[in-house]
Amino acid sequence: MPSPKLSIQTTTLWEYSSQHYGNTEQGSSAYRGATPSYVIWNLLQRYTKKKDLVVDPFCGSGTTVDVARDLGRRGLGYDLQPHHSGVFKADARNLPLEDGKADFVFMDPPYGDNLTYSGRPECIGELAATDPAYFEAFEEVFAEVDRILKPGRYMAVYVCDVWKKQAFVPIASILSNMLAQRFLPVDHIAVVRGNKDLDKGNYHKAAEEENFFLRGFNHLLIFKKPEAGEVRRAKAQEKGQRRGGDEPGRGRAGDRGRRPGGPRKGRPGRPGGGRGNRGRNRNRPERS
Repeated sequence: MPSPKLSIQTTTLWEYSSQHYGNTEQGSSAYRGATPSYVIWNLLQRYTKKKDLVVDPFCGSGTTVDVARDLGRRGLGYDLQPHHSGVFKADARNLPLEDGKADFVFMDPPYGDNLTYSGRPECIGELAATDPAYFEAFEEVFAEVDRILKPGRYMAVYVCDVWKKQAFVPIASILSNMLAQRFLPVDHIAVVRGNKDLDKGNYHKAAEEENFFLRGFNHLLIFKKPEAGEVRRAKAQEKGQRRGGDEPGRGRAGDRGRRPGGPRKGRPGRPGGGRGNRGRNRNRPERS
């Protein structure tokens, strides 16, 4: 039975009733933790054009490669443990790609160690989100994305926060702050999760009895690599906002001729390790 017709999502709350679109699969339905293909489809429709090079450093079962092919883009996927003939073996922190080659980068990285990954010690998916090494690894990943992405082009990170008895870790907020050190924020989307575990009564019972929340949505963080001049504009905006906060409704002497408390005129930035090892889930209700 074919999936419902696809359309461009126009709000910051995305939802689609199927993991795949059309009459075929993108990636593999048997792959635990696969990205919903409509998410990638929407991103490529908005931020890429025909023949653009789309790179996924955590390509898993190859969903990004398949969607890119469907839309006439060139898809290049990497993973420590590929599950697709079009995905090459490589670490997201050290991609075999020249500087400034990618037109768009998408990644759906591991959300800590909530799933069983490759079992290899160098795999980011073997690190708990409560371990500082997890976010240190992403510093390297984002540096690599910065290296391969063309200036003026976009990237997106699809991720979920985690909750365990030890702690709640707002992964998306932390990664967003890290990304903002290199890229310009474009938008932040909430994507409704289609996780079948959310239909299990025992999961909801445990959430109520143990006073925690099941993850009902994933975060989609969209950023742009700045072109020459955009970093300066973003910094000028930030500086102007700090000045405006000194005294409400009144700028400093050096701000005469401008709107009180406002930034200088210009066009500011818009506000706003191998994953492919997702194997079996832990033998307990998934709380991440």
